[in-house]
Amino acid sequence: MLRTIILFTILLTMTPLTTNAQTSPAGHYAAVNGLKLYYEIHGTGMPLVLLHGGGSTIETTYGRVLPSLAQHHKVIAIELQAHGHTADIDRPMTFEQDADDVAELLRQLKISKTDIMGFSNGGTTALQIGIRHPELVNKLVLASPLYRRDGMMPGFFEGMAQATLAQMPAPLADAYRKINSDPKGLEAMFLRDSRRMIGFTDIPDTLIKGIQAPALVINGYGDVITSEHVLLLTRTLPHAQLAILPGGHGDYIGEICAPDKNSKIPLLVVSMIDEFLLK
Repeated sequence: MLRTIILFTILLTMTPLTTNAQTSPAGHYAAVNGLKLYYEIHGTGMPLVLLHGGGSTIETTYGRVLPSLAQHHKVIAIELQAHGHTADIDRPMTFEQDADDVAELLRQLKISKTDIMGFSNGGTTALQIGIRHPELVNKLVLASPLYRRDGMMPGFFEGMAQATLAQMPAPLADAYRKINSDPKGLEAMFLRDSRRMIGFTDIPDTLIKGIQAPALVINGYGDVITSEHVLLLTRTLPHAQLAILPGGHGDYIGEICAPDKNSKIPLLVVSMIDEFLLK
């Protein structure tokens, strides 16, 4: 079988945000650990939680593949702290806290077991859910999760330390503005995500080895996460498979910044995910 993983990050906030945009008809809010957490439910079947990348929303990360995933799964797509429709609050923003927020939402929804897919920062959050809340996890789909600093392409952290809001990819910034027109919110999101990445610390191998859920790791051959890193992650997880696909960060799921809008690889990836999750 194939094997993979990825990561990338754009950025988020330190000041409170307002959410002015219309939500999807499938959209809901839940009071979770002090957050007004936004989530959407699509389809029916075994629950599948979707966690977006840094600086992103449900739509920018999963817009291309979500309808196909919802054909066979009850998709619960979440916008985490300071992203999209979920406003920031005055507390640290960590991958561990994101994991706890997802776990609390699932408990409120009375979901005792679920599959979880995370892309980029969402992949790192998915790993933390597997570590902190293993009882909730059936299977993991890890699309670019970072677990060690040396897994990023050379120069990533030096570049992140110099990054400015003006360098944020336009499709991500525009998507945020559609949801929240407050320019301070966009800058806050950027600062949140960039500072979290600059201060990223390795997840110990002992914790990764403790994740017993089967995992499918997916990465792009030209990703910001190196092939060596995803291979190491796959070998460290007790029950993992790896798929390395053509393209860059998120191209294989049709993430909004993917250059080829007509690529059929996202449809292949959905088939791979279904094959992995539904057996």
